[in-house]
Amino acid sequence: MLSTIDVQKFNTLVETGNLINSNYSDVHAILAHILESVTRFCEGEASSILLFDRKKQELYFETALGVKGQDVRRYTLKAGQGIAGWVVQHNKTLIVNDVDNDKRHQKHISRELSYPVTNMIAVPLRLKDECIGVIEILNKAGGKPFGEDDVEWVEIFATQAALSITNMRNIGQARGEVHLLREETKTDHGYHTLIAKSPLILEKLEIIDRVAKTDSSVLILGESGVGKELFAEQVHLRSPRSRAPFVRVNCAAIPEGLLESELFGHIKGAFTNAIANRQGRFEIADGGTIFLDEIADIPLALQAKLLRVIQERTFEKVGSDVSLTVNVRILAATNKDIEVQVEQGQFRSDLYYRLNVLPLYIPPLRQRPDDIPELASFFLKKFMAETQKQFEGFSSEAMETMLSYSWPGNVRELENCVERACVIGKNKQIQREDLFLNARMEISGAGEGRRDLKNAINSFKAQFIRRVLEENKWNQTEAAKDLDIQRTYLSRLIKELEIINLKQE
Repeated sequence: MLSTIDVQKFNTLVETGNLINSNYSDVHAILAHILESVTRFCEGEASSILLFDRKKQELYFETALGVKGQDVRRYTLKAGQGIAGWVVQHNKTLIVNDVDNDKRHQKHISRELSYPVTNMIAVPLRLKDECIGVIEILNKAGGKPFGEDDVEWVEIFATQAALSITNMRNIGQARGEVHLLREETKTDHGYHTLIAKSPLILEKLEIIDRVAKTDSSVLILGESGVGKELFAEQVHLRSPRSRAPFVRVNCAAIPEGLLESELFGHIKGAFTNAIANRQGRFEIADGGTIFLDEIADIPLALQAKLLRVIQERTFEKVGSDVSLTVNVRILAATNKDIEVQVEQGQFRSDLYYRLNVLPLYIPPLRQRPDDIPELASFFLKKFMAETQKQFEGFSSEAMETMLSYSWPGNVRELENCVERACVIGKNKQIQREDLFLNARMEISGAGEGRRDLKNAINSFKAQFIRRVLEENKWNQTEAAKDLDIQRTYLSRLIKELEIINLKQE
């Protein structure tokens, strides 16, 4: 018969298993949950999960708990170096109850952190028979030694951590081969592939390269479906925080009553059903980046607490009066006109200005038609793999239709369109009728939505004028001479066709 503590441990294992099976994307949160649970069960004072970078032959800290959890993340270990390095090299568990006298221990790290380590357990994370990392539990409470019971529990949780990483890597592989000009955004760490060919997006990536080196907040603006999350990923991946967690929060998808707990965590008993302490997303993102999507949907009452986190890097969990400090870079995104919301008192102006330090506008797909063929081909490969069907690309009529459509739903709509065509298509190539876009183009009516000859000509004009302006370094007088038109007419065309100089944004 199980004891009370065994029942608690068993229930935690079941809960963790359910979490792994239901949440494939937020692997950092799952690993933090696993580490928090096993540390509590083994009565450890601190703990960490280190992952092995086979290419660089070194271990880095993926997740770390304890008073020095944030500080230890700046260290890496070579294969074979330290107790964790020994575990990776030999793929074996270690109990070290006299760390001071163990020659493998990296004493300089303990000295630099002013954190003495007396005893520890180090258990390998295994994918099949390959060691991909280590779980470490440090300093058992009361000066007690670690025993075989502790090892048994750590090894069980290590299996769960490895399973979570396996799921994450499988998802990365399912996204398919990276196509054309793009960043290989660590698909084995759950990031998306970014397709970029148009000058508009390539210029955005140049801006991101500069922005990523700072820790300033970034506000990403753009219509729904343009891929704001992908650009947030790029800011993180090109930054010095790239190995630390990237935590995503869709503020509009979480009920208002739960959002505070989701962001900042809660303590046991803080409210009904708060049966245990819980880490919030900010705590999980410590050392890394948090991406707050749909930021304009955060209620006013919670905006003050968010402002404090940005200004002071401190917050309290729901139900607690203990302040926690985090080192987190904040990226936010919205498809709403947030300046209007500020004017109407729906969004705090001080929070807006703190978030809007580095604004980044992502143009809609209709303004970057060069990306359409590449995105369509990428999505076709993806859905051919999922549907187990083969196509030899798109017919010329289908591609012409996609290029003339204005894509009000942007990249997301294009992806859905290609998926639908892949499901119903019966020919060697995707045909115009497989896209089901003709009816939409006819229904759309006047204005920006029209897909008629006039709209196509305007699209060509805008691209042609942009190229001439770029060749003349945006000198309108010189560009007007090359175009053989009056400068005043060029200025009017620039305004009517919404041609913008992105380098001056």
